[in-house]
Amino acid sequence: MFNMHKENSAPEGHAIDWNQLATDIRRWATDIGFDAVAIGDATLPASAEAGLAAWLAEGYHGDMDYMAKHGTKRSRPAELVPGTRRIISVRMNYRPPAALDGLSVISQGDRAFVSRYALGRDYHKVLRNRLQKLAEQIQQVVGEFGYRAFVDSAPVMEVELATQAGLGWRGKHSLLLTREHGSYFFLGELFTDLPLPVDPPLAQEHCGRCSRCITACPTGAIVAPYKVDARRCISYLTIELHGAIPEPLRPLIGNRVYGCDDCQLVCPWNRFAIDSTQPDFAVRNGLDDVSLVELFAWTEAEFSQKLAGTAIYRIGHERWLRNIAVGLGNAPTGPEVIAALQSRLDHPSDLVREHVQWALRQHQAPTPSSPI
Repeated sequence: MFNMHKENSAPEGHAIDWNQLATDIRRWATDIGFDAVAIGDATLPASAEAGLAAWLAEGYHGDMDYMAKHGTKRSRPAELVPGTRRIISVRMNYRPPAALDGLSVISQGDRAFVSRYALGRDYHKVLRNRLQKLAEQIQQVVGEFGYRAFVDSAPVMEVELATQAGLGWRGKHSLLLTREHGSYFFLGELFTDLPLPVDPPLAQEHCGRCSRCITACPTGAIVAPYKVDARRCISYLTIELHGAIPEPLRPLIGNRVYGCDDCQLVCPWNRFAIDSTQPDFAVRNGLDDVSLVELFAWTEAEFSQKLAGTAIYRIGHERWLRNIAVGLGNAPTGPEVIAALQSRLDHPSDLVREHVQWALRQHQAPTPSSPI
């Protein structure tokens, strides 16, 4: 719901210079901690809605029913939040400066790879708090106004909105890209009822004939340029999927226990990616370089204590163990790996036990169905 008050009620005797306000918003956003900001219209091009409809029709959203249940509201911001006239899109870099190189971790089968965006504090909270501060700063100039902040938390086509506002272009992996910063950043939006001047989109994309992200995807989830089948995407399988991970895909996941950065790791534009300066995104609990065995030993209490306030906490201990069991099934065979898996054979969760049994079979180790 809009924080709707008196529309654009500027302080008495004060006429609003909307161009100056737009300039001030960019400055305030930078001061607050955003790395880039742009203002776009609340009307997306027809191609955005058509693309979304085709993607949903293919079933590429998998079990993410929320992607479909809002209908055209996802592609029509002014219907999603009535009264919306302009959308302020923001970008914030997240790559932790001290994190071990992702490709190095992925190449070590006994280590656990966690997507770099999830190594620190939950980004939803960080960006939402900053967007609220930006709204309050604007309010000091315009008085009470209608606004609503979004951070990957509602049916918002954030990449389309950011592209339209000129923050970057959609890469073939479907993420937003920039020549100056690559793609290691979060996006957020502030829907407003303010008649701000809009920024122009970029004149062109810069992916060219490059297809490295497509060929690098471990599960072949990028089925065509700009089109991802979430049902095959490791980020979906390890984060969004609540049930069992399809067996044919398990060996392809490798040691990626939460998310996947492969398409970003090979992108040439990420040579220019800039590390985050936000302490919130610093590595917690050594998750940039930790063994699968160590993580698998965490009790539910340890999981909750260590990961509270992070994005990982949202999936819960059960799915965390499910993911790590798959990683252990793909790890080099050794006594520590076998012992770790066997320690969870009597776990109360059917989901965990099934993945543990699968993992042990990969090592030709004893399971309840294959006694010595």
